[in-house]
Amino acid sequence: MKRLVSNSIIIIVILLSCFSCKNETTIQLEDLTLDNKQKWIANEETHIGMQAIDSILTNNTSLDEKSFGEALSIQTSYIIKSCDMIGEAHDQLHLVLVPILEEITDIKDTTNTSELEKRVSHLKRLVAIYFEHFKT
Repeated sequence: MKRLVSNSIIIIVILLSCFSCKNETTIQLEDLTLDNKQKWIANEETHIGMQAIDSILTNNTSLDEKSFGEALSIQTSYIIKSCDMIGEAHDQLHLVLVPILEEITDIKDTTNTSELEKRVSHLKRLVAIYFEHFKT
């Protein structure tokens, strides 16, 4: 019984720490690195798609949640379809792109304005991380 309680406490602590990470102002993506202190080279289409996402986040604040999420999804689809990156740069891209895709999916499902603002803020930080680690 003590072991069950102990394991339950550990699981709760882990879950709480995971949920609290989304509200931090600094985001650290595990294993995301630079290429010998230099930005990774992204293919042009990926970079164009990320610039479009950044532009949507900056300029299209009047869209409703669903339209906003759809506009972002169009760009992620473009990035995925156009990706011809290989090797470590590709692997590093996925470390930042997967959380971006997940956040966009969550934005499309959000109906609460306050929650949308939090998610958009988080997505902006993720996009900034992309630009800190990648160039064309």
